[in-house]
Amino acid sequence: MTEPTTVAVLQVRDLVRHYRLPRESLFKSPGHVYALNGVSFDIQKGKSFGIVGESGCGKSTLARNVMALEETDAGSVKILGNEVVGLSFDQLRPLRRHFQMVFQDPYGSLDPHHDVGWIVAEPLAALGPITQEERARRVTEALESVGLKQRDAHKYPHEFSGGQRQRIAIARALITHPELIVADEAVSALDVSVQAQVLNLLKDLQDTFGVTFMFISHDLAVVEYLCDEVAVMYLGEIVEKGRTEDLFSAPAHPYTRILLDAVPKPGSGKKRDRIKLAGNVTGQTEQRSGCSFQDRCPMARDICKIDKPPLINVGPDHTAACHFSGELREKS
Repeated sequence: MTEPTTVAVLQVRDLVRHYRLPRESLFKSPGHVYALNGVSFDIQKGKSFGIVGESGCGKSTLARNVMALEETDAGSVKILGNEVVGLSFDQLRPLRRHFQMVFQDPYGSLDPHHDVGWIVAEPLAALGPITQEERARRVTEALESVGLKQRDAHKYPHEFSGGQRQRIAIARALITHPELIVADEAVSALDVSVQAQVLNLLKDLQDTFGVTFMFISHDLAVVEYLCDEVAVMYLGEIVEKGRTEDLFSAPAHPYTRILLDAVPKPGSGKKRDRIKLAGNVTGQTEQRSGCSFQDRCPMARDICKIDKPPLINVGPDHTAACHFSGELREKS
């Protein structure tokens, strides 16, 4: 008997986003920032999916496009099977109850002119008209789920610490009972001890409510702790994707290996030779043939300048875009 197929909470296919730059002169064509160049992945219900990479690799652009906060040049984003690319504001509004976002800055993302009750209740507009009693009940429920109290609804953001503000932001994201929460560097502005509290909270919320997370971070330790699967981005492309344990223990792309080698792990037992970045960074304003990582890769050979490596299977649920992924995994 065949098992029933499940629809992924989030399906992203061939997502492209290029930004046009101002003209430098009347006689020169305007350049472009190639922020996303054909990104594809799925996130299954109740899972945490991490997106990692250096600043400027396209992580935040990906988050904004998934959340339909800006126009997409090409590709598809489906949330619970519903296409969101190309929808108008009015068409998106009833769908927004299903996907919410937690931003990086717990100070700048909360409106200082409104109390916490108003801030947390703001996404309820996606549900249509509701009574004051239902609104108050939902606010209390959301605040208590993140460890805050009912009376905190009458306070203002400046009365809370950074960690508490991020809890308020998470409560706001939870109030519509969404299936998907996109967290863009949600703990990077917090002290390490507060980071741990917020990460534990996110894990607890996932266990309690079955929320699906897309978690964007440059901190590999945070992603390793929180996420079931990880995708590594470089210059607007996914260069490796797989289960967290597999990807961290046996990386199949040189860029992933370099990122992991840069994280100190005292007492980790098995040691491997570190590989380091070479060459210069190729900016997002250039499009070149071959591998996007060729200028910085210590393993690069002539084929890397000519043939762009596709994402291929290197193990169960593990893909990498490198001509020499097998060679690299042997060294892990």
